[in-house]
Amino acid sequence: MTGKELPRTSPYADDDGSAAPELAAALSRVEIDGVAAALPDVVRALGNVRVLVPVLAEAVVVEEVEGLHVDREASTGVVAISSPDGREVLPVFSSIQAMAAWRTDARPVPVQGSQAAGSAVTDGWELLVVDPGGPVTVQVPRTAVWALARGEQWRPAVVPGASGEAVVDPEVAQELSVAALVVQGVRAAEALPGRSAEVALRLGIDSGLDRAGLDAVLAQVNARLAAASVVADRVDSLELRIHAV
Repeated sequence: MTGKELPRTSPYADDDGSAAPELAAALSRVEIDGVAAALPDVVRALGNVRVLVPVLAEAVVVEEVEGLHVDREASTGVVAISSPDGREVLPVFSSIQAMAAWRTDARPVPVQGSQAAGSAVTDGWELLVVDPGGPVTVQVPRTAVWALARGEQWRPAVVPGASGEAVVDPEVAQELSVAALVVQGVRAAEALPGRSAEVALRLGIDSGLDRAGLDAVLAQVNARLAAASVVADRVDSLELRIHAV
């Protein structure tokens, strides 16, 4: 008698916990070419491969005895960590070994990279970080996380220029400049790769403005930038640089 083969309970039933070749190759390129050059490869790989999300046991208070909390059971929770700028980050791992290097008490949950990004977006976590315990750590910007969650191709705001140096994508640069130049008092605007943020917008401000006038101009510029779709879709973080003209 022959029977119908039952479906596997998990698409990762045969997963041995090693890094997917495509993601491993992208992370190796980071070591050679640097994060800026290799980040698009890492993001592209994340959309197509399995990653591991860490889950930790959390104590759950189920009763209180004479003012003391008594733990009766434990639940599991996905861990978020904080980036230097205060944003919450979902850590994901390429392999069991990479997760163990970060925390030995974490339980790996295999998911598609795009699914991990979708979970981060749903929970209000803006970034992903791949292998925070090393050996190669890559922070995935907010715009790439959203693109992964939507199943779209990520278009970075900062790209290699003709001579290899980093420049702001021409479309992004134009949109940022236009958004700022419509504000009275702004004489010039130029988008550059940022120092403390992904992109810097260098503003030439009317030198005749007093402090109150300058504050009003900057408030209008910030409002225009906040409403610009190119900032939401393409720019992870933005800094303003001001000089008088």
